[in-house]
Amino acid sequence: MGNLVNPSESTYDVVVIGAGIVGAACAHFLMKEGLRIAVLERGVVGGGATAAAMGHLVAMDDSPAQLALTKLSLQLWKELEEQLPASAEYRQTGTLWIASNDEEMAEVRRKHELYRSAGLACEVLDSTALGEAEPRLRRPLAGALRVLGDGVIYPRAAAQFLLRGVVERGALFTDCNVVSIEGSTVLLGDRTRVSAGHIVNDAGCAAPDLTAGIVIRNRKGHLIITDRYPGFLRHQVVELGYLKSAHSVTADSVAFNLQPRAAGQILIGSSRQYEDDDTAVNHDIVRRIMERACEFMPEVATLSVLRMWTGFRAATPDKLPLVGPSPENSKVLLATGHEGLGITASMATGRLITDMILERESPISREPYLPSRMTREATHV
Repeated sequence: MGNLVNPSESTYDVVVIGAGIVGAACAHFLMKEGLRIAVLERGVVGGGATAAAMGHLVAMDDSPAQLALTKLSLQLWKELEEQLPASAEYRQTGTLWIASNDEEMAEVRRKHELYRSAGLACEVLDSTALGEAEPRLRRPLAGALRVLGDGVIYPRAAAQFLLRGVVERGALFTDCNVVSIEGSTVLLGDRTRVSAGHIVNDAGCAAPDLTAGIVIRNRKGHLIITDRYPGFLRHQVVELGYLKSAHSVTADSVAFNLQPRAAGQILIGSSRQYEDDDTAVNHDIVRRIMERACEFMPEVATLSVLRMWTGFRAATPDKLPLVGPSPENSKVLLATGHEGLGITASMATGRLITDMILERESPISREPYLPSRMTREATHV
C-alpha cells in the first residue's frame, strides 16, 4: 500500500476505483482469475462507508433479485471462512427477526416459507423459545424468525484481507485523487493517466462524480458501540419494523438492531436519513436509537457507550445496486448503490463483475442489477 508512482509505466487488465469492501471483493475475484489489477483509493483501505458499516451478513428479501444476490453472497462468504484471519471476526451468529405482535408473526411465517423455498436454513420461534434464545429481550414478544446462516464480520479487516493478493501480485495505491474516467483511462489529480482494458467504478457515494447519469442518493446512518459485555447478546437481533424503515425513501427513521461483536462489545443501530450531508452526529437521532433499543431490550440502558459515529450509504431508488456496464461507456463497469447491504452483497458483486469481464455465465441472473435499467426507467417517467 502506498502512493501511486508512475502507474502509466504499467499495463493493467482492470483498474478498480475504490478500496472499500465492494471494490476489494471485485479485485479479489478478478485477481483469482489471473488478471493484472490496480486498485486506486482516495483514502485508506476500507476507510469510507466500509469503516462506518455494521458488518451484518444477512439474507434480505425486498425483491427476488435482492434475495438472490444476498443468498449468493452468504454462500461466498461461507466458502471463504477458513481463509479469513481472526481480525475479520467472522461468525455465523444467525439473525433473529423480532415480531412484536400477531401481525408481525404473520410476516415471520411468510418470510419462513420464502426462505425455506430458497434453501435458507431458518426456523420460527414462539414467544417462549425467543425468550430462551435471547433472555435479555423484553417479555412478552410474539416470537421471531431465526435465520441460521446469517453472520457478522468486521468489514475493514475483511476488505484488507481481500486485497492482500492485490498487494502481492498487482498494485494497490492509496491517497489517489481520481478526477475523471475518459474512455478506458483514469485521470488523477496530478494529471497521471492509468489505462486498462476495463475500469470498475466502485467509488460509492462519489461514483456519480466519475460516471454521469447514475441515479444515487446518499443515505446517512448512525451507529453506537458499547464497552465489552461478553455473553450479553448471542444473535444479531432486528425488529421486523426495521423493514418498514428500510422501505422508506423519504422519511428519517430509526429501528432496533443490535449486533454482538467478537470481543463482547455491542453495536447498536440503526438509523436512516436523507437530505443530511453533515458528518456530525445528530444527538436527537442517537437518543431515538437508544430509546428504541431499550424498548426491546431494557438492559441496554445500563451499558456504557464508548463511541458513536455516522456514515453515508449510496442508495438507488429500487434498492438494488448498480452492477454492470455503464450505459455510456462499455469499458466502465459500475459496482455501487448497495445502500445498507454493501458488506453482505460485496462478494456476489465481485463475482458478477468478474463474470462480466470474462464474458461467462453467472450463478444468478445479472439482469436486475444492470445500470441500464435506470436509463429505461427514466425513459418511462
